[in-house]
Amino acid sequence: MFVRMDHVSIKERSAGVNQRGVRDHNERLILSILFRHRAVSAAEIARRTGLSRPTVSTILRRLEDDGFVQRGEPVKGKVGKPSIPIELGSEGALSVGMNLGRKSADLLLLDFAGNVRQQLRTTYDYPMPDAIFEFLKDGLETLLSGLTAKQQGRVCGIGIGRPFELWKWHDLTGPAAEEFQSWQDVDFATEVACFSDLPVFVVNDATAACQAEHMFGRGKEFRDYAYFFIGSFIGGGVAMNGTVFEGNRGNAGALGSMRTTGPLGESLQLIDTASLHLLEARLVEAGIGPGILWRKPQDWSGLERYVEAWIGTTAQELAKASLSICSVIDFEAIIIDGAFPVAVREELVERVRRYLANQDKRGLISPQIEAGVVGENARSIGAAGGPIFTQFLLDTNAGLAAL
Repeated sequence: MFVRMDHVSIKERSAGVNQRGVRDHNERLILSILFRHRAVSAAEIARRTGLSRPTVSTILRRLEDDGFVQRGEPVKGKVGKPSIPIELGSEGALSVGMNLGRKSADLLLLDFAGNVRQQLRTTYDYPMPDAIFEFLKDGLETLLSGLTAKQQGRVCGIGIGRPFELWKWHDLTGPAAEEFQSWQDVDFATEVACFSDLPVFVVNDATAACQAEHMFGRGKEFRDYAYFFIGSFIGGGVAMNGTVFEGNRGNAGALGSMRTTGPLGESLQLIDTASLHLLEARLVEAGIGPGILWRKPQDWSGLERYVEAWIGTTAQELAKASLSICSVIDFEAIIIDGAFPVAVREELVERVRRYLANQDKRGLISPQIEAGVVGENARSIGAAGGPIFTQFLLDTNAGLAAL
């Protein structure tokens, strides 16, 4: 349930249904509607929730006082008074998000409306535990030092997006390999507790990217969809009933592990045929440093020869994978995003649509193929969204039809 953290204890929040609990549920319900629809009138909120207008007005005043919502510009209708849309406010809560990637880690401060306030980055050959937690400790201090005391009190947690079983994807040997293997025994919450009292939320990095698209991107347009995020390795996520679904062990939407077939008929995974590490390898073969793919801001001009070939192969793989996914769950859409320039994303999506048109779709309903909008920051933004979602929004898989 949504709580005002400065007034309500953990014990109080977990108590049974009481007046405070009902109010918190209604606050979460209203905030969830605003996250999905972005701007809604008070009258429409009352209709969607089934709450009386006076109750909605009381809750909105409280949320507005706390910075969670704000009133937009009046919208004039044909008759009657102008309608005033209610929108998300940016000051209600702040959250820290970190994405632990193959070659770099990103740390950012996100506000309640989805704006990135500050961002830090570190690069490395391999992400070693000591260096990563030192980066998080120092970075957290940097991010918080720029806030007022009131804003620091509104930081609701730290979200960490990390690859599934990351200790398995390296080519190190000797002592370095042993240190990398230690990721298997790392408890993120315990490590962070050494330097911060903020609650820690750990999620698969691709699921975090899906959460970012769901909260701040195009995910709100669809009730059920599958999501691909293409970084050094491709990953994915799934959303059902208006909520990102994490699965029994937090590994739902492991789309990079889908089986596919290589050019010689060998059995491969999608991660082997539709990831950016394949484009990196082509650049290396051509004598071009692959670091050019990860520079900020991204600029892939001059690489068209290699990027075009990569798009062609990747689009074919995504078209086949999209139909395989929809043979299990009848998704409305497949959303595609990644750590690449917008023009590359748009061309990849268009190419997937064309390849999908020629696939064997017997017994299947072809999904919409859509481009995500969050972009390369999706994993760290989604990680930061974890504390916000958990503490202030409703899980619509619980069956809330109002959303």
